[in-house]
Amino acid sequence: MRAVGMHPACLLAIFLSVLTVFFATPWFVGSAQRLPQEPIATTTTARNAALVAATAEVLKETSDLRQLSILRPVQASAQSRAEIERMIMKNLDEETTAADMHAAEVTLKKLGLAPPDFQYRALMIRLLTEQVAGYYEPKTQQFHLADWIDLDGQKPIMAHELTHALQDQHFNLRRFEHWPKGDSDAEAAAHALIEGDATLAMAMYVANNPLRALAFLRSLGTTGMATEELDKAPRALRESLLFPYQEGMNWTRTLYKHGGWSEVSHAFTTLPQSTEQIMHPEKYFAHEAPVKVTLPDIAPLLSAGSSGTGVPPVTHAQDARATWKRLASDVNGERGFYLILDQFLKSPTESHRAAAGWGGDRFEIYEGSKGEVLYVSLSTWDTENDAREFFDAYVKRTEARYSNATLVSFERGGEPTSAKRYRTAEGDVLIELRGNRCVFIEGVAETDEARIMGLLRQ
Repeated sequence: MRAVGMHPACLLAIFLSVLTVFFATPWFVGSAQRLPQEPIATTTTARNAALVAATAEVLKETSDLRQLSILRPVQASAQSRAEIERMIMKNLDEETTAADMHAAEVTLKKLGLAPPDFQYRALMIRLLTEQVAGYYEPKTQQFHLADWIDLDGQKPIMAHELTHALQDQHFNLRRFEHWPKGDSDAEAAAHALIEGDATLAMAMYVANNPLRALAFLRSLGTTGMATEELDKAPRALRESLLFPYQEGMNWTRTLYKHGGWSEVSHAFTTLPQSTEQIMHPEKYFAHEAPVKVTLPDIAPLLSAGSSGTGVPPVTHAQDARATWKRLASDVNGERGFYLILDQFLKSPTESHRAAAGWGGDRFEIYEGSKGEVLYVSLSTWDTENDAREFFDAYVKRTEARYSNATLVSFERGGEPTSAKRYRTAEGDVLIELRGNRCVFIEGVAETDEARIMGLLRQ
């Protein structure tokens, strides 16, 4: 479960979570708000001159700290909220198609991870406009800072963004901009490397001089940091946005302890391949690669009517293809499955335990002509016990997800280890465990079940 259309950008809320790693005490926050204010440059010329000087200063210190040499100067500019909002809208439109955003929106709603009235693009624009305090743009090799925070308060953010500039100079960040479709889990892992590296460097930059943290918190007190949009965003989306910074920093710190900055730099050549490797660094060191899972196109097997209505199947496959459209084919990964489970289990320990042991997966989302939605997932697990644990957790999640679900019997075929079928207002839900593999189908019409399950069992 990953937020589409994202690019490296420093979220203000992330920085506060980073500070807690080193300095979290009630005194720290309270004292920061009582410090006297320093004068802020009152003219654009003066501010730009100060920004140029600060950029050179922070770039030099960040380069020494991160042990990446400066290959070329980095230009910086300050931007207003309106300019940042225009940048966000431009990047969303350029990097993410309307179809991609629609697929993400439909998927979140189908899995119960977002409310029925959720609008993906509108929320992302509001949320990022609220939260982005700075960003580095690989296309122009420049970074931009919010003009409503004083320069001293900006320096930790500058250290983060200038780490991105150094990454770009040494490892070419543009190669991550157009990730192949169909493996968002691996893409999320790569972003965890990029952001975790920059966040750890930023934390170390602050640790070198705690007064920098005080200046940052003071600037937040004067500018009125807002988190309203972040706080009310669907949990799965919010945690997906935070994952590269929080879990990425934890993972990068493990690499740093293992082999210093050279180990972190080497990771840009030997990329993490899954969120499982981020959540369990030992799997990265062991090169435990995910299993590639494939799913057939089931559109020709779907009835022309809406799911769950009992409409007889169509005669010709091409009519079904015209009626149903596959919106997305992607990978949830261990992190995605954790979010899907815990949205309803509300027990992080149980959800993490059930999602651990992930070996690989693929899911697909189909949409019918009347707005019907069908979700299909096939996953493989390290052991049969891991698969059983996830199956049991997914059953609990399903019963909580569909309050009107009724357990009914159905023809299994092929003697699966275990299987359940629920009737809901959104169509039938089928859950099947076969050895170390799990199959889930949500929103399927009763008339289609046997044909689909027969194909998936092959």
